[in-house]
Amino acid sequence: MANHLAMAAILKSGDKVLIERPGYPLLRETAEYLGARVKSFERPESRDFAIDLSILKRSITPNTRLIVLTNLHNPSGALTPDSVLRQIGELAASAGARVLVDEAYLDVLFEDAPETSFKLGPHFVVTNSLSKVYGLNGLRCGWILADPELIRKIYRLNDLFGVNNPYVTDQISCLALAHLKHIAQWSRDLLDRNRALAHEFLAATPQLDGQPLTAGTVLFPRVKLPVAEFCRFLRERYDTVVTPGQFFDAPERIRIGLGGETGILSEALSRIHQALSEMSAAGR
Repeated sequence: MANHLAMAAILKSGDKVLIERPGYPLLRETAEYLGARVKSFERPESRDFAIDLSILKRSITPNTRLIVLTNLHNPSGALTPDSVLRQIGELAASAGARVLVDEAYLDVLFEDAPETSFKLGPHFVVTNSLSKVYGLNGLRCGWILADPELIRKIYRLNDLFGVNNPYVTDQISCLALAHLKHIAQWSRDLLDRNRALAHEFLAATPQLDGQPLTAGTVLFPRVKLPVAEFCRFLRERYDTVVTPGQFFDAPERIRIGLGGETGILSEALSRIHQALSEMSAAGR
């Protein structure tokens, strides 16, 4: 909803928007729903999905209204440093555009997390929430950082979309924000355990090509088997679901979330390993 409100306040039908690829599908879908003309800029796999400024420079035009990216990158977990974000801001300023940065995963760096990119200049608009890093998605608590004029437009739009939020979840969200360091420590301990499992899983599963995670909450490995067939086989035979990479414009990959209970994740990774091994042995 935060991304929806920000885009709705910035964009008019027909505006040109640049959105990263691979990318979080709702960003593209929201822009298209608002009538924007969406063009992708690639985050090259050969650079571990880091932003290539030369690609972005070739993609931006004087008609570009908005550049949209995630930091940490969803789905790869790649960090875009401030030095690159500043240059993106300069490119946007030269075109009279803004930069929307979804920072929903940035806090997963914990004490190593950089400050919000909103501080890099007036062209930046930032969204974030308690959902991804802190595991509190049921509260539906998010926020937007932007210049005062844009925030006033967003506030008026929010009066239409969400004027009566549930009182209980609002109050629990306030409590969560007041105790965020404690919740972050719980999250960090959980992710440390789950990442260790994920690294063992990758090392033992030759049918996947992926890098061990240093940050982030998802694996995004390449599958050395037909992805659609594997996802169907995994669901039907092992009652387990992963997200096909096609939803992120990376059809040769899958996305595996690591934010759940450790015991459930361990069982899920075991089933994925078994399914891949069975398909490989059958020569599929």
